[in-house]
Amino acid sequence: MRVTRSLLTLGASALVALSTTGAAWSSDLANLSDTDRKAFQAEVRAYLLDNPEVLMEAIAVLETRNAQQVEATDRDLISANAVALFESPSDLILGNPDGDITMVEFLDYRCGYCKKAHPDVNALLENDGNIKLIVKEFPILGEASVLASRFAIATHLVAGNAAYAEVHEALMTAGNNVSEASLKRLVRKMDFDVDAVMAKMNSDEVTQIIAQNHALGQAMQINGTPAFVMQSELIRGYVPYDSMVEIVADLRAKG
Repeated sequence: MRVTRSLLTLGASALVALSTTGAAWSSDLANLSDTDRKAFQAEVRAYLLDNPEVLMEAIAVLETRNAQQVEATDRDLISANAVALFESPSDLILGNPDGDITMVEFLDYRCGYCKKAHPDVNALLENDGNIKLIVKEFPILGEASVLASRFAIATHLVAGNAAYAEVHEALMTAGNNVSEASLKRLVRKMDFDVDAVMAKMNSDEVTQIIAQNHALGQAMQINGTPAFVMQSELIRGYVPYDSMVEIVADLRAKG
């Protein structure tokens, strides 16, 4: 069997087409003799060296397909975990509770990128005015992170959402050296019973909420903070303000 230029062209095109017609190509190539296979491989190599843009085209197609697959998987994860994501009564609610866009943020109070994202998130809520933010306590950076989340959740249970929001803002803008003493100093001017919050911190109820959030993060394949669920999109990592604005606009355009 003589390896022709047309077969070469088909071989180069197969770099992109293999994912959809792989079985047929595998069968054809398997029937080549050793001599023909080596000739075919040499021709393909020579073609790619002469036309390296073909490789870039193939890589671009592969990256697009991979991105589409990740997006589809993320949408499935959001759909499967929608109740836990959007309807948990233990979460902090910020922004517009009746907003047309719901955004969920998984965060750790000692996470540098969470702190970097915080003013961007606040600006988005303020400037847009029609976004509901759900905060998921997701302490993953050690005992000090767990302590901060316990305090925030206990504040919610003892004093309600408004006090929780105040504590959340204080923790997001404070340093990373968290202790019971530093927490008391942080909230000493706030109008709620700090001792009652301290007494609630190590309760089974608080422990269960943190465990549920960790289980949810695992189910959502979230391994770091911050992570955002914006309606049907899952974004892992820091997102600057302008990018968040674009995502919100795209979501609204899709209806």
